[in-house]
Amino acid sequence: MNRIKVKRPWMAAAVTALALLLVACRTPDARPVSKPGAPPQPVEVRLVTTEWKFEPSTLELPVGRPVTLILENKGKIEHDVQIPGMGIHAHAPAGQTVRQTFTPEETGTYDFICSLPGHLEAGMKGKMVVGQAAAEAAPRTEAQPAAASTTPARVAALPAGLNRSPQPQIALPVGPREPELVSFELESREITGLLDEGVGYTLWTFGGTVPGPMLRVRQGDLVELTFKNAPDSAVTHSIDLHAVTGPGGGATLTQMAPGGSAGFRFQALNPGVYVYHCATPMVAHHIANGMYGLIVVEPRGGLRPVDQEFYVMQGDFYLEGARGEQGLRGFSMDKMLDERPDYVLFNGAVGALAGEQALKAQVGDTVRVFFGAGGPNLSSSFHVIGEIFDRVYPEGATEPLTNVQTTLVPAGGAAIVEFKVDVPGRYILVDHSLGRLEKGAAGFLQVDGPDAAEIFQPLTPGHHDSAGH
Repeated sequence: MNRIKVKRPWMAAAVTALALLLVACRTPDARPVSKPGAPPQPVEVRLVTTEWKFEPSTLELPVGRPVTLILENKGKIEHDVQIPGMGIHAHAPAGQTVRQTFTPEETGTYDFICSLPGHLEAGMKGKMVVGQAAAEAAPRTEAQPAAASTTPARVAALPAGLNRSPQPQIALPVGPREPELVSFELESREITGLLDEGVGYTLWTFGGTVPGPMLRVRQGDLVELTFKNAPDSAVTHSIDLHAVTGPGGGATLTQMAPGGSAGFRFQALNPGVYVYHCATPMVAHHIANGMYGLIVVEPRGGLRPVDQEFYVMQGDFYLEGARGEQGLRGFSMDKMLDERPDYVLFNGAVGALAGEQALKAQVGDTVRVFFGAGGPNLSSSFHVIGEIFDRVYPEGATEPLTNVQTTLVPAGGAAIVEFKVDVPGRYILVDHSLGRLEKGAAGFLQVDGPDAAEIFQPLTPGHHDSAGH
């Protein structure tokens, strides 16, 4: 049977109209057309930070169109991005992502940096090209800023009334007690003080002193430590104690942004004297600014009694500007990486252990010095001019060496020295790499009491015996 086709004119007309409608709704590149008068949608650009770089290091942006900058921090500490030529600044805590929308108004090439202390110097910088073709061809004008130098001047006027930072107190001996639970709280603080006469510097500290407070426990103690980062700190800080058996010495648990706090517990397994320091990247930068101290773990039964105990640490400091230049000076990453310190100091300042701050003892006293080298770079050849160490516990060892003139203390290491003072006078503590004496590495021990002519006495100047000696 043959089918009879029936023509339906209205159906053909409908199909034709639908086809024309589809054609009319398409643009040549198949993108939706914005409504007339609607603002353009922002272009999204992603910038990833880690230690110590931006990825990508070059961004290309359109001119005159909104841009949403997505800053993703994949690092272990906070980072930011600052575009000085545009007034843009976005900050991302560790592991977080932030967004900021802006409109580049002028064609040109702009620097972007991480503005946190030391991060630019460590390599965190890049270029932002706005309107690439025009930027490559056009000469620079006032309206097309190429950020000439995004590093601020690092020597400023010295604030009035600036003093040296206070000295830390030595902790009292533990003595022959049983193990117990001991708790400490340490807060990182950033303070400005004098390194030398007329030379100011912003120190990063534990507890406001360089070195930080001495911690003192007994072998076998359970130690609970709460670490806080002051709310007005500029950067993340942390603490790594060399006396800790555990990941990072505690640093993996205490990477705290300003205002944060964290705690952990450890058992003091090994007796000795140990350095603690900040372990936030760049670690050497934090140490170079003064973030170090000592923790003493006394053996069972305690340390042998002495008459006087002192707490001294050496550190190397790296400043912008010429050595000796006065003013408030900043940190120099280049000098630190080249290991060219402006100052090598005992307890954080030239003269910190001089005058009224000198160490003091009496003739006949037995003296114990807990001495550490904070670094970040230099070891110390520790020596007391005019004395011989009766006992040295090198690197905090349990068994002492005897009759030692100079002991080598590595960066990040510590030692205990003991000696009896028999003759009155002023004794100088030095690093016997004596060029460092000119950079501030000197302290003084003032010994008072009766003369000991049988040990040491002056002769008449110019006197010679009959043999002409």
